[in-house]
Amino acid sequence: MTEKLATRDDASSAKSFNEAMGIGTGDLAGVRHAVDDGIQLALHGVDHTARPTWKLNETVEFYRDVLGLPLVHAITARGWGPPGHHDFLHFFFDAGKGATIAFFYYIGSERPEKYTPEGHHFYFATHTAWAVDSEEELVSWKETLEKRGVQVSPYTRHEILESIYFTDPNGYPVEITRRLRETQEIDEVDARLTMQAAMEVESEARAASRLMEDIDAVWRRKAKLVDTYKKEDAK
Repeated sequence: MTEKLATRDDASSAKSFNEAMGIGTGDLAGVRHAVDDGIQLALHGVDHTARPTWKLNETVEFYRDVLGLPLVHAITARGWGPPGHHDFLHFFFDAGKGATIAFFYYIGSERPEKYTPEGHHFYFATHTAWAVDSEEELVSWKETLEKRGVQVSPYTRHEILESIYFTDPNGYPVEITRRLRETQEIDEVDARLTMQAAMEVESEARAASRLMEDIDAVWRRKAKLVDTYKKEDAK
């Protein structure tokens, strides 16, 4: 097992990046559910996030010198796998509690048009929220960064979190957040009913060759599920 874990298979004959990585397309056809085999897998937090950068100097300056995150590791490598994989730098900044914020700099490449930052909520949705433990820490992050010249969003409360947002030199969104409370059993029940309602509504919309119309449809379906849950819970 140890020898296998430490060995990378030869990917030189791969015809695509996914083939070189040994991964599929994400298609769920034929995929089994966890309940089928009874094995409960678990995660233990974030090790690192990784994104490409075409602004090497600015990225290092922002995360190391403006945010003050220590630069803790760097990997240099030749391109591998199918043709077209650039030589690269892969470097990591300390994000606390063993986690890191990492970047790939592909040597000799220019940013493709599809990776240009967009002022749109679709683009902003891809982000990682980095945690602080207290209101005082969140305030310190916002006020300190603003004094350093970074434009930071107003404080934003969304249910159990309160956050601030800003962007790095690549246009990537960064969130700093604190928990207002821990999740409880009722939150898990609510999440299950919410997502069941949404999945049912989406499935019906797909079957009718249309898109889900609005959140009201989910709320109406969830109300029925909540009624059913309450009746079953009362038995």
